[in-house]
Amino acid sequence: MKLRPVTAENWKELIRLKVGDDQTHFVASNLYSIAEAQFGFEDEGHWDFYPLGAYVEDQPVGFVMYCFNFGHSRFQAFIMRLMVAQQFQGKGYGREIMQLVLKRFREDEQIRNVGISYEPENEVARKLYASLGFVEPGEMLEGETLAVLKLR
Repeated sequence: MKLRPVTAENWKELIRLKVGDDQTHFVASNLYSIAEAQFGFEDEGHWDFYPLGAYVEDQPVGFVMYCFNFGHSRFQAFIMRLMVAQQFQGKGYGREIMQLVLKRFREDEQIRNVGISYEPENEVARKLYASLGFVEPGEMLEGETLAVLKLR
């Protein structure tokens, strides 16, 4: 598995990746995420976005997008999106993508805490993130369940 930045050459193949119809309410489309990445957002300073395609050999299988704000008081990294295309689900790719992202975060001393949020009824996401060490502090973030991973 390799994570590759979204570029002019690969964005079209990444926006063709879709989740099942029963999962579309869990995650924004990759097209929306790529557009959103161009602008970032402001919360205790500016968050910079990093959209990435997940590839097995040269086959795109998923998408992840995270952002950084090293001056934020609560989390310095936030995983905004994680998706594995429907035909590639159940093969461990979601966990592998998360492990690659978390490895990158662990290598950066500026990142003390990582945040992630998900739809409250998304039990698959809840179990995956909990197995990676994320803890729910009992808060909602824009209608989603918040989970935090303390790195330092």
